[in-house]
Amino acid sequence: MQPMKLRYSLGCWVTLFGSFSASRNKVVTQAAAVPHLCCFRKTMHYQTEERGHPNSPDYRIYFTNSHCFFFCFFCQQDNDVPAKKPKKNESEVLFNMVVEVPRWSNAKMEIATKEPLNPIKQDVKKGKLRYVANIFPHKGYIWNYGAIPQTWEDPNHTDKETRCCGDNDPIDVCDIGTQVCFPGQVIQVKVLGILAMIDEGEMDWKVIAINAKDPDAKNLNSIDDVFKSRPGHLEATVDWFRKYKVPDGKPENQFGFNGQFKDKDFAVEVIKSTHEHWRALMQKQINSGGIECKNVSCCESPFKFSADEARDVVQLAPAFGGAYPLSPEGK
Repeated sequence: MQPMKLRYSLGCWVTLFGSFSASRNKVVTQAAAVPHLCCFRKTMHYQTEERGHPNSPDYRIYFTNSHCFFFCFFCQQDNDVPAKKPKKNESEVLFNMVVEVPRWSNAKMEIATKEPLNPIKQDVKKGKLRYVANIFPHKGYIWNYGAIPQTWEDPNHTDKETRCCGDNDPIDVCDIGTQVCFPGQVIQVKVLGILAMIDEGEMDWKVIAINAKDPDAKNLNSIDDVFKSRPGHLEATVDWFRKYKVPDGKPENQFGFNGQFKDKDFAVEVIKSTHEHWRALMQKQINSGGIECKNVSCCESPFKFSADEARDVVQLAPAFGGAYPLSPEGK
């Protein structure tokens, strides 16, 4: 069945369980499938609204449309799975991905799941902005990194395979396409497989996907295709995830399934499961784990609030200003 679409013109702020934009004037156009929980029915046009100073702890990115209407990418789906698109052929399984971190960059940008409207911010630890270290021979993140909207790795749920609970975040995605995306970009990605990372005892799935518009996307239909056509890429991915926290004094991350990638069908089932956990979260059927669920788009959600209240949240954030000098760790 063809999913219905969302459509808006440009203007005010939009929320997402989502990402960060390199340019406050960057306009993003994205078609999204719609859920039974949401009120929208057309194609969404939006742009990013920056607040605060880039490279500072007060920097935030919100999303806006012409109606000054805030809504959450975290609330954008079809009847079965989050923001899944029609298949062009049987080998394609496409989802929306919100890019948080561009390839080759170090700033640990992430969805602020515990703040109203879930803006994008740079993670802070002990008062300092966080950057990932360069894991030799790589520079920063080795793919475009982000999340699939309307998913949630439930910390109350124990995975039957790994016996680990979720990490309380949306499910992560690594886009292995050749384009370097900008933070806050929403792209269609073709799911190829998944890696079961275990971070300090928590389940932290990593979906492996490729931008559907990448020239190589038509040639990559499975995780085996990646092994064949890009030798070393997936091995480097495991090595990066294993070691990236070690420079911060943390232990190496572990992996379920002996660090082996699971196939596309397995990945889709995991995505569906995390989507069901998200639905329960948005309908207050489960402990929120501290997640801020206020939204203006999920009609049946008890967390729904008005566009005026959402606008007030954004207006309370510091006004956009010039970027602060980039830390040496981010260069």
